[in-house]
Amino acid sequence: MNAIDNSKMQTNDICLGDLMNILSSAKDFPLIFYYDGRPVKPGYHVTEVKAGQFSALDCGANPEAWAEIFIQLWDIEEGDRTHMPAGKFHAIIRKVTEHVQLDDTAKLTFEVSDGVRPMQLYCAAMPALRAGAIHVELSPRPASCKPRDRWLAEQNEVSCCRPSVGKSACCP
Repeated sequence: MNAIDNSKMQTNDICLGDLMNILSSAKDFPLIFYYDGRPVKPGYHVTEVKAGQFSALDCGANPEAWAEIFIQLWDIEEGDRTHMPAGKFHAIIRKVTEHVQLDDTAKLTFEVSDGVRPMQLYCAAMPALRAGAIHVELSPRPASCKPRDRWLAEQNEVSCCRPSVGKSACCP
């Protein structure tokens, strides 16, 4: 049974390797995650890092397989703490790699909760350095119909690759 490689990420997704590369060059800067229109509180914790290998059957009866890394953030206020430096976050992830095999190319998912509301799943955009801090926007990870998503991507490729008389949205 051949499984579809479901490791291709959405345009707003980054992998662990991308995040770690950026953080390694800016270790002294505060790392601030944003979700639901607001930043995490300065006392946030990385409470868990998980690596998973998944095999599944999508709604079109297609076998799927992918690797995914989950980083759990506990969004709390704690004393007079400031946002975690990027270097500390980087060190936490590197410490995890001593015990858990993390694939730097795996899909990256953040699990975020304030300890009261249920945990929510988010994907991360490319980090940006601005105003003396590293900012990472987290957006909700939506459900999708993978066969439909693949079909739409194929339709877009077909329409973008056909010779066109004029300019279209995807062709120069």
